[in-house]
Amino acid sequence: LGAASGTGSEILAKSFARSRVLSVDVSGRMLARGAGKRRLFSKIRQVQADALQLPLPNESVALVVANMLLPWIDDPAPCFSEVNRVLRKDAVFAFASLGPDSMAELREAADGLTEAPVIREFPDMHDVGDALVRAGLRDPVLDVDRLRITWPTFDQLLNDLVGCGAIGPLSTDAESRFRALEARFPRDDETGLFAIELELVFGHAWGSGPRPAAGEYRLEPGAIGRRARP
Repeated sequence: LGAASGTGSEILAKSFARSRVLSVDVSGRMLARGAGKRRLFSKIRQVQADALQLPLPNESVALVVANMLLPWIDDPAPCFSEVNRVLRKDAVFAFASLGPDSMAELREAADGLTEAPVIREFPDMHDVGDALVRAGLRDPVLDVDRLRITWPTFDQLLNDLVGCGAIGPLSTDAESRFRALEARFPRDDETGLFAIELELVFGHAWGSGPRPAAGEYRLEPGAIGRRARP
């Protein structure tokens, strides 16, 4: 989900050589960018769809992967419910995102500036865990790690952050006005490079199968015991 140009889909296709991979993204432009790189008979099928309303049958998917999708969604709970709907029972949902402590250096440098990039808000790990449970996904496991990345130039830093969707797109004239931001941005004391620390939030959960509607109860056939005759 949120496949963009399909780099992650290519990795999944190599890892699961006998499986069909659906590369799902809401942007047709991003999907088209990835399609031009693939062979004619690629087993990757592109699907333009909203992650909140997937055109897939119930319990039809063995694995759902979402990398950097959550920052683009205001409320992850409906997305997780849709994931649980299409997942087979006991299938895996794996995801990764940035956490709210990411890019503190950029936020501090931009504070008070009139010309500054729009920095996305990133979900908190505990909120993500609660949303997974509310959606019916089972046994969620989440973890947090930290990663420090450096860039030789400020322009490269901004371009990479725009490319991954961490900050909003920059217009050509806006980039030239960000020199004040560059001047306020801290550099690494030892290397002199521009550095940002990222909070990585990642985890997985398991599909629970279809959720019964109000007033309904689902009982697996194997759970029905045989009644002994008197």
